[in-house]
Amino acid sequence: MEARFADVPNRLWSLIVAVLPKEPPKPHGGRPRVSDRRILAGIVYRLKTGCQWKALPAEFGSGSTCHRRFSEWVGRGTFVKIWEVLLEFYDVKKGIDWKWTSLDAAIIKAPKGGILQAPTRRTAPRAAARGTSSRTGGAYRSA
Repeated sequence: MEARFADVPNRLWSLIVAVLPKEPPKPHGGRPRVSDRRILAGIVYRLKTGCQWKALPAEFGSGSTCHRRFSEWVGRGTFVKIWEVLLEFYDVKKGIDWKWTSLDAAIIKAPKGGILQAPTRRTAPRAAARGTSSRTGGAYRSA
């Protein structure tokens, strides 16, 4: 693992900690919570490398824990605030050319052929009559 992902720099962390929600109380005790700083480093690593959550290095804690905290922050709107702090920090440090953007995508074949095809609506009457008639209730009647 690259050393630059191992931790969030102190200057950056001091800006981010202000927007994070407080740790929920544990009235019945329980396992100690993985620090938000460590989780954020894992989230940044995952976003940078594109690896699966379960493939995160152990230095960031469990991939499931990182994903759970990330989902919690996204649900509360906290991650948008963190992202804004990260962008502003990077803009001051390196500079961002705000006129250009880029999007990375991958297009692959759907497994097992994708979803089932919807039935096609008929646009013209049938060419030949069926063996039964709807007028007779579907049963053959002789005259």
